Amino acid sequence: MLKIMLLSILGPAFLFATVNTPAYTAEVEKWRHTREERLKADNGWLTLVGLSWLKEGENPIGTAESDTVVLPKHDYPAKIGSIRLQSGKAHIELRPEAKALVDGKAVNSADLKSDTTGNPDMVTLGSVSFYVIQRGPRFGVRIKDNQAETRRTFTGLKWYPVNEQYRVTAKWVPFDKPRKLVLDSIIGEKEVSESPGYAEFTLNGKQYKLQPSTEEDYLFFVFRDTTAGKTTYPAARFLTAKMPKDGTIILDFNKAYNPPCAFTPYATCPLPSPENRLPIAIEAGEKMYGKHSAEKRSR
Repeated sequence: MLKIMLLSILGPAFLFATVNTPAYTAEVEKWRHTREERLKADNGWLTLVGLSWLKEGENPIGTAESDTVVLPKHDYPAKIGSIRLQSGKAHIELRPEAKALVDGKAVNSADLKSDTTGNPDMVTLGSVSFYVIQRGPRFGVRIKDNQAETRRTFTGLKWYPVNEQYRVTAKWVPFDKPRKLVLDSIIGEKEVSESPGYAEFTLNGKQYKLQPSTEEDYLFFVFRDTTAGKTTYPAARFLTAKMPKDGTIILDFNKAYNPPCAFTPYATCPLPSPENRLPIAIEAGEKMYGKHSAEKRSR
């Protein structure tokens, strides 16, 4: 009787009180440290300073606002060259005085593979680098600067305390064959991938589902819960998981993390599907960073 009275007073939060095993806490803390170090690294997401959309034909590269690809001002010429976009193929012509490198080589002309190949060609000028991206039918240039203010003024990530109850063993429900997963994105384009099935899990006695896409040898979830806009990033959070084994999959929400759009207005992040908008508060994982607003995204 006393136990029932306590549960009625303390509510669902009491059900989630837990004592973490030291090994698990250490493992999550190590993962979080690695996550932050990657974010702060050279060419990490904190170095993203620009996104320029290309038009068919010639696209001048330089430091003037009139250029199509606008680079941050540094110790290099104001005019760098141009990218010619023709029928979905990008070709760069560089001025010799720019002393730019393409994939570490000093060249004045080169075809540029986009990020859809998994290995885009990188153009570098000192601390600045850029490469071609493709989003839907559009092609753009993503610009990074290792001297970016967002990197220099980074104040560190904020997390919910580690709670082992949010490491959930879910039932894996495979589709007969992979299905197309179409997600909206911050920039208004659709992102299309393949989904092999969905994870079915229980929290506080209620059942929920999350559908991932396949990314190389792991599963990638884009989800949102009722903490969004309050303590976590408003648009979405990400979660990765190992491939299912014996009909189950581990969803560790202590490792849920923010998309790049939480740190920069120049990213092109996907948004969760209606099925991945959970009607519960997942009080685990990475919290909101700063006051970065989704309304300021590049389009």
